[in-house]
Amino acid sequence: MNMQTQNVMAPPAPRSLAEMQLPMVMMRDILLKTIFRKNMENVSSIAKGICLPVPVTQELVDLARSQRLLEATGTMHANSGNEMGYQLTDAGKARALDALAQSEYYGAMPVPMAVYTEQVKRQSIRNLQITREQLTGSMGHLILPDDLLSQLGPAVSAGRSILMYGPPGNGKSSISNGIRDALGDKIYIPRAIEYSGQVITVYDPIVHSSAEELVDDPNSLRRRTGLFDTRYVLCERPTVMTGGELSLSMLDLVYNPTARTYQASLQLKSTGGVFIVDDLGRQAEPPQALVNRWIVPLEESRDILALQSGEKFEVPFDTLVIFSTNFHPNEIFDKAALRRIFFKIKIDGPDQEDFLKIFALIARKKKMPLDEDTLIYLLQEKYPTIDNVYANYQPVFLIDQMIAICEFEGIPNQMSPELIDRAWANMFVRQEEIIH
Repeated sequence: MNMQTQNVMAPPAPRSLAEMQLPMVMMRDILLKTIFRKNMENVSSIAKGICLPVPVTQELVDLARSQRLLEATGTMHANSGNEMGYQLTDAGKARALDALAQSEYYGAMPVPMAVYTEQVKRQSIRNLQITREQLTGSMGHLILPDDLLSQLGPAVSAGRSILMYGPPGNGKSSISNGIRDALGDKIYIPRAIEYSGQVITVYDPIVHSSAEELVDDPNSLRRRTGLFDTRYVLCERPTVMTGGELSLSMLDLVYNPTARTYQASLQLKSTGGVFIVDDLGRQAEPPQALVNRWIVPLEESRDILALQSGEKFEVPFDTLVIFSTNFHPNEIFDKAALRRIFFKIKIDGPDQEDFLKIFALIARKKKMPLDEDTLIYLLQEKYPTIDNVYANYQPVFLIDQMIAICEFEGIPNQMSPELIDRAWANMFVRQEEIIH
């Protein structure tokens, strides 16, 4: 990614305390808690701890000193560029403990909701234009009908919502992953955001894969410090993938009563990226109820969340939501819900020609020699028993089964009608009555 595009989206670093748009007492308390918890002594290490530029941190330190919560130790630390050392006064320690009792949060200074909303606009997923080459590149390992990419391209570029439906085992999940891989650029994720004096942590290493940190080279003519606000982490566009375990509560803030802090919902963590609901219809909640939860966000680009107090507030909604289901949409949604899902794409099984292409491709990849008689046997004897319904998962399944049998029997990889019979028996279980 070139530096120019990176700078277009980069959140500018704050230049003074006045610019921060956070309550002064909150900033002071986070400073005291961080010094107390991390045992920090000089301004440059404190600045790193609270993720603010040194001049802004110095202003905050001076404020705490004027309130007699911090004092200079009078010692210069040689190993930290002869910086002045600071320590908490007794009053400062008492204030830090009191503040920790109210909220355990310390470390990176949060980003105010209004400032974060501006950043979301700068790096919106709707600003992305996906090319056919990008989509083909990320899905090159899948054999897909040409018209499918023509449908997917505009859907992804619109950054709205996509419903993929069709019989199981035809790559809906793989296509979802391919869409995620096609995005390819990076955005800035806040470590934490602030609303109404409450801190909500957002950055989550499980969801957000951070790009390499920009390291300062002291010999470089152009130092990179101040390139962007370090309260954010530069990450790949996030992807949250959920399946049958998804419940409506996962889309709400998570409150930790012990630490008295909030963690962003799964949905909020996926802002600027992709939220995939796989296997819609397998969740405890009915599909209609789940989709209803997204109707306002999808239409208005904003979501409503609630604090423990019951106070509701708005957060930006900037997410490409992909629903994937094995049911026909008319079975699980009413017309109003269907109208609000922007793109509806049927993912069907391959025809015989594409099935053979996939079979040959997988066989070559797995070093399984093709045998014409075996393939004729498969197509003429086996598939008619299931009404010639082909699925994308079947070639991999059958070839893996035959390889496992060959390895067990101690023979080189090969295919034969007999091996196809044994592999087929594992793919479809014969219907029979089990006596209990």
